[in-house]
Amino acid sequence: MDADVLVVGGGLAGLVAADELVRAGRRVTIVDQENARNLGGQAFWSFGGLFLVDTPAQRRLGVKDSVDLAWQDWQGSAQWDRQDGPHPEDEWGPRWGRAFVEFAAGDARAWLRDRGVRFTPLVGWAERGDGRALGHGNSVPRFHIAWGTGTGISEPFADRIRAAAEDGRITLRFRHRVDGLVLESGAVVGVHGVRLAPDDSARGVPSNRDAVEDFELHAQAVVLASGGMGADHEQVRRLWPERLGTPPKTMITGVPAHVDGRMLDIADAAGVRLVNRDRMWHYTEGLQNWDPIWPGHGIRILPGPSSMWFDAIGRRLPAPGFPGSDTLGTLRLLRADPAIQAYDHSWFVLTQRILEKEFALSGSEQNPDLTARDLRLVARTRLGKGATPAVRAFVEHGADFVVADDLDELVRRMNALTETPLLDPRELERQIRGRDAELANPFAKDAQIQGIHNGRRFIGERVWRIAKPHRILDPATGPLIAVKLHILTRKTLGGIQTDLTGRALDAEGVPIPGLYAAGEAAGFGGGGAHGYNALEGTFLGGCLFTGRTAGRALAAAI
Repeated sequence: MDADVLVVGGGLAGLVAADELVRAGRRVTIVDQENARNLGGQAFWSFGGLFLVDTPAQRRLGVKDSVDLAWQDWQGSAQWDRQDGPHPEDEWGPRWGRAFVEFAAGDARAWLRDRGVRFTPLVGWAERGDGRALGHGNSVPRFHIAWGTGTGISEPFADRIRAAAEDGRITLRFRHRVDGLVLESGAVVGVHGVRLAPDDSARGVPSNRDAVEDFELHAQAVVLASGGMGADHEQVRRLWPERLGTPPKTMITGVPAHVDGRMLDIADAAGVRLVNRDRMWHYTEGLQNWDPIWPGHGIRILPGPSSMWFDAIGRRLPAPGFPGSDTLGTLRLLRADPAIQAYDHSWFVLTQRILEKEFALSGSEQNPDLTARDLRLVARTRLGKGATPAVRAFVEHGADFVVADDLDELVRRMNALTETPLLDPRELERQIRGRDAELANPFAKDAQIQGIHNGRRFIGERVWRIAKPHRILDPATGPLIAVKLHILTRKTLGGIQTDLTGRALDAEGVPIPGLYAAGEAAGFGGGGAHGYNALEGTFLGGCLFTGRTAGRALAAAI
C-alpha cells in the first residue's frame, strides 16, 4: 500500500478530506495533475463567501434567520423532481441539502475558526430570488465573507497540508494525472495514470500535458475530489439542458483550464453512477478580463440591484431578471427567447453613482483590500468616494465598458461593440424614463424599484451595497455607463451520486467498496445537493462539508 487513502484533487474538498484523515493519524497521498502552486484549486480564486445561518453577524445587523427558514429557501430553490423509480437521481441530494443547512446553522463557524478561518463583519444578500416566498432565493442576507476572500478559506487548509507534508504525515504527488481507477474484485484499490513533465507555470496558468511515465498507486480507499467541467465549453454545450434554451455559441470561462471534467468521465467508465449532469450553474454578468490568467478568463460582476438590465436588442428584462436576484432564471430569459437566441450578450445600463456603490468583482485577485485583510483599506475603498480600484481598472481597460455623458452617445458606443447595431436609442430612452418616473415616491409598482427599497431596509445593504435610489437620466449622477455582459461558465451541480458518508454508488445504488467522492465532483453531495439552483456561498461550503464528511467517514472506517 502506498497510503491508507488516495485523494484525487488538491482543491478545497480534497484538502479538507485529507486534513481530517491526517488528524486521525491516517497515511494520505494527494494526487493532482497541476503543480504545487495550484494547491487549493478554484477556491483560491473565489470571493470567499459562505452560506451560514443564524450567526452572530446576522443578529448584530438585525437579521432574523433560522434552520427552518433556510431549509424552506433551499427546498424552494432546489425543486428536486427526479425521485421516481428504484434508484432515483434525486434520492440523496435532498438528504445532503438538509444536512448542509444544519451544518451551516450548527458547528460550521466553530469548526472553521478552529482551522484558522476568520470572517469580516459584512453579510451580503446574494440570490435575492424569484419573488415567491416558496420559490428560489435567500429570504435574508446569509453571504458571510471570509477575511482573505477565497485565500482565507483555502490557504488555512493548504497550509495544514503543507505542514503535514513537511512532517512526513502526507505525501503530495503533483504533476500526476489520473487516467483510471484500479479495481480488484469490484473494489477500488488505487489509481493509475501518467506523470506529466515538470511545469513551473504560475497558479492558474495552463500547464503542459507531456507524459513522462506511467504510474500506479494503491490504497485502502480513494476519494475523488477532482472538480467540475467549467473550462470545457464543448462539454457544457453537450450537456446544456433544453429548459435553459440554446447554449451560447461563445462564452467566457470562470475557472482555470484544468477544470475539464475528465475525472467524471473516467468514473463513469468505471461503473460509478453519475446523475443530474444537465444541472449546471453559469453566470450572466460576466466580463472579459482585461488582464487574464487562463484562456478566456472571465470575471463576474457581483451587482447591487439598481442597474437596468437589457437584452441584446434593447428590451428591459422582466422579473426575475434583476441584478443579483435569480441567476438561472435570468439565464433562461436570455437563452430561451427565439428573438435573441442568436446573440450571446446582454447589457447593464447604470450611472456613475451606481457603479461606485454597487459594483464589486468576484475573485480574490479583484479584491486586494479583503484579500490582504486590511480593515482600513476596506473602509476606504468600500465606504469612501469612488469605485474600487479593480472596478476602475475594468472601466479604463476592459473591453465591455462604455461611458458617455448622454444617452445617444452611450447607445452609439454600445452599438459599436456588436457586429451590427441592434439598439434603438429612442426605445432605450422610453424604457429608462418609465423606470425613472417610478422614483417620484418612496413606493412604486416597478418590481425592481420595490426590490431596491426593500434591500435598503437592511442596514448592511444601505451602508455599503445599494446606492440611494435616483433617476438614471439625472445628469447629477452621471456619466452614464453601459456594460456588455457575457455568459460565464462556472459550476457543475450534478455529479457522482454519494450516500451521506460520501461513498460513491454504482448504477444499482450500491456503495462501491473503497471509493468516495467530495466537492463539485459529487455535485456538492449526493450528486445534486443544490437541485436546480444554488443560493450562493454554498459551493465553497459544499466543498468544506462534503470533504469533512468523507474524511471523517473514512477515518472511522479504516
